[in-house]
Amino acid sequence: MKEELEHLITEGINEKSKYIDRVPIAEKLRIINEEDKKIAYAVEKEIPRIENAILLTLSSLKKGGKVLYVGAGTSGRLGVVDASEIYPTFGEKKAFKAIMAGGEKAFLTPIEDAEDKEEFAAEELKKAGLSAIDTVIGITASGRTPFVLSALREAKNTGASTVAISNVPNPKVAMFADVSIEVVTGPEVLTGSTRMKAGTAQKMVLNMISTVTMIEMGKVYKNFMTDLVVTNRKLAERAIKMIQIATGIDYERAKELFEVSGRSPRIAIYMAITGSTKDKAKRKLEKAGGKLYKALGEGQ
Repeated sequence: MKEELEHLITEGINEKSKYIDRVPIAEKLRIINEEDKKIAYAVEKEIPRIENAILLTLSSLKKGGKVLYVGAGTSGRLGVVDASEIYPTFGEKKAFKAIMAGGEKAFLTPIEDAEDKEEFAAEELKKAGLSAIDTVIGITASGRTPFVLSALREAKNTGASTVAISNVPNPKVAMFADVSIEVVTGPEVLTGSTRMKAGTAQKMVLNMISTVTMIEMGKVYKNFMTDLVVTNRKLAERAIKMIQIATGIDYERAKELFEVSGRSPRIAIYMAITGSTKDKAKRKLEKAGGKLYKALGEGQ
């Protein structure tokens, strides 16, 4: 363990922040900001691997499976945050789920030894209903978290697709991953504090995977969230405005179609543009695989 940590780039000393404890606040902020600027470029290098991961998540969802995020500590919390946003944003309740070492309690209260309890990973996957048509995405800055390694191993044995997201080159988790996304963010501003650059990079990658997966599943028209779940007045107004902008109709007509459609912006937009009924709109969208632009006969 000691030797492994010594060679992890995420545990290295960042020379640019070596004396961050004694410089003015503005300089502290500049140091952090300069390091943060590097993250998007590190993610950019992994776009081909991120695309391959999305092909796996799409395959799972189209077969009726799901995507399972697995992580510990910050990585686990980021998985929970991303998975929990899928339903309100895209109207999909079962597409993405998250498993965190230590369970729900660990989300708010750190349970630092939970990541070492690899024997619980298989149990948690079983509780989540892991099957061969699912995709399991393990998230670990060090690329060697025992809980995540065990989860990916179990997923492999089940026949599920596997993806690893880490922040080091040649991570251990790669041996159990069909796709290994390695966003090398380098030494942290605070030595070993992977909630910083590594965590930000993981959040960016998870955003890309879930968002593009849902776009490909027909949950977006142009850049509108046409399947958002309307649970309050603000979101209702957002949905009506979306219908207005996408179709060019006035507010009152957009509001009327929003209600007639069953409060579904996607169906309302189709009705507004084609003049069809709600039932016909549903049939056309189903035939087009849920993709509104295809149902409308629009090109790319």
